[in-house]
Amino acid sequence: MRPGREKRERFIGKILLVTAVFSVIIVFLIIFFLFLDAYKAFQDIGLIQFITGREWRPVSEPARFGALPLITGTLLITLGTVVIAVPLGIGSAIFISELAPPRIKAFLKSTVEVLAGIPSVVFGFFGLIVLTDWIRVTFDRATGETWLAGSILLAIMALPTIITVAEDAISSVPREYKEASLALGATKWQTIKEVVVPSAMSGIAAAVILGMGRAIGETMAVMMVTGNAAVIPEPITDVFSPIRTITGSIGIEMGETPTGSLHYHSLFALALILFIMVLMINTVANRIMRKMRDRQTGKSRKSIPEKIRGRAGTTLRMALALIFLWVLNSWFGMTWTVLIGASFAGAYAFRRRVPAKISQKMAFSLLYLSVITVIFFLGVILYDIFSKGIPVLNPDFLTQSPRNMGREGGIYPAIVGTLYLVLGAIAIAFPLGVGAAIYLNEYAKESRLKSIIRAGIENLNGTPSIVFGLFGYSFLVIYLNFGVSLIAGQITLALMVLPTIIRTSEEALRSVPDSVREASFALGASRWQTTTCAVLPSAMPGIITGTILSIGRSAGETAPIMFTAAVFTQRYLPTSVFDPVMALPYHLFVLTTSVPGGKSNAYGTATVLLLLVIAMYSVAIFIRSHYRKKGGIV
Repeated sequence: MRPGREKRERFIGKILLVTAVFSVIIVFLIIFFLFLDAYKAFQDIGLIQFITGREWRPVSEPARFGALPLITGTLLITLGTVVIAVPLGIGSAIFISELAPPRIKAFLKSTVEVLAGIPSVVFGFFGLIVLTDWIRVTFDRATGETWLAGSILLAIMALPTIITVAEDAISSVPREYKEASLALGATKWQTIKEVVVPSAMSGIAAAVILGMGRAIGETMAVMMVTGNAAVIPEPITDVFSPIRTITGSIGIEMGETPTGSLHYHSLFALALILFIMVLMINTVANRIMRKMRDRQTGKSRKSIPEKIRGRAGTTLRMALALIFLWVLNSWFGMTWTVLIGASFAGAYAFRRRVPAKISQKMAFSLLYLSVITVIFFLGVILYDIFSKGIPVLNPDFLTQSPRNMGREGGIYPAIVGTLYLVLGAIAIAFPLGVGAAIYLNEYAKESRLKSIIRAGIENLNGTPSIVFGLFGYSFLVIYLNFGVSLIAGQITLALMVLPTIIRTSEEALRSVPDSVREASFALGASRWQTTTCAVLPSAMPGIITGTILSIGRSAGETAPIMFTAAVFTQRYLPTSVFDPVMALPYHLFVLTTSVPGGKSNAYGTATVLLLLVIAMYSVAIFIRSHYRKKGGIV
């Protein structure tokens, strides 16, 4: 290799290394700024007192900063989410992987992706308008804004994560295992229950844990439907009690808190606790999935002894049974709990006496019911939004500025502001993400540094959106003095979608056969020439798909921009990157929660936002399907 060419290759390699290390730097910056702003709260209040205090009254005299009700609310709503989402998610994953015909499977996977693409603020809007009213009427309560409403809503939001990860784990079980079981005379259900699910258990566990992380880190939906009362339910099993989560407190209070006050620092302390909780959950999930992949590829010879696995399964079943009885007692009282519990116990005790074919029909009926329930949730949400939102849409609504606090006029500045935010975020994140993916897949060798970079990307991917918002507020708005501005929002959103672009781009690059690289090297091309002229063109459909998915996610996010970029109403478009902007998600949130009489325009705003996001996801799905049919690499 010529000296000039070798220098250029080394320089390019260093640039790509910087893009990859950027994710690690951002994680450390987030931790640093969270700790920097949280330290004063821990110093003045005391760490133990802050965590175990039972009163959160920041504006009383004297102020009380006890985070226990908020931590408890976060854990309770997560528990309720898991109880609802896990059986539905795993049942749907089994159906999609093992029972669904190819066309139905493709339809269901697309349905799950659409469900994943619905912005959290739209879920919150639906929950506040429809779900809470249903709970109030059905259970004859004074209000429907309760722990139960939050858990149901978050369960729907967590379903795509649980279904996708669990379905991948179930699909990865070797075909030989299933064929051997069927050859021994087992029914399809016996094969699924005794062979497939136990073999995929680590991936299913990772799906559940990631679903928990999704629930713990959610902000907008829980703010809108849980009642936001900083109390511990009495009794603790009262699912109809209003509660408040960590994310809800940050979202509600941050905008009206004086910078530098003890209240301000206490909110950052809450964010630090939340970040650590989610970090631990995602670390466990990623380790489980990594070990699962190592066992599949033969890199790991360690296995869980059957005796320990059996005990773990028994313990898990007992824990789920106790949680189920606890929830029944909260909803229906002791009498119905005893009757239902006895029925299930009797069915479990006599399960071996039921003929295998009847047992299979019963099990398959439950799997069908799981999938139908998921489709029902999606159908109800889309029908409610579109049936009431489409009549609002007209040229004036799409081209005028809002009037009368958003009750009249249109949402044109919010549409344009959303596009500005999204396009700016992608312009920042795309080169960084693709550069990092190229380094990890094409340049980096297995080393400690590569492991650290991957850990940084995984942790950045699991960081709650509200934490990105606080980091953007502390670092960009205040420290760098950008103010609440378009550029601050663009950078914050870019950091949030960066790990998605890295991971999807790396998967696309990894799918390119090594023979393509070898042929390029054989013709005398350098590594960079091979990457740009041979590998990237083949991987580009997958990279574009990941980028479009990132655009859809950034378009629907509220928490990262509510402290950094967004204002509720603005008659004129921004003329500088340092001007604030309107945005569809934030406009919908304020219109729903703070403007009486704005329901009609809120439905119109939700419809436009939903159509925008679904269109982006549909384009991504089309690109992927198109290249798969052609045998292309995605």
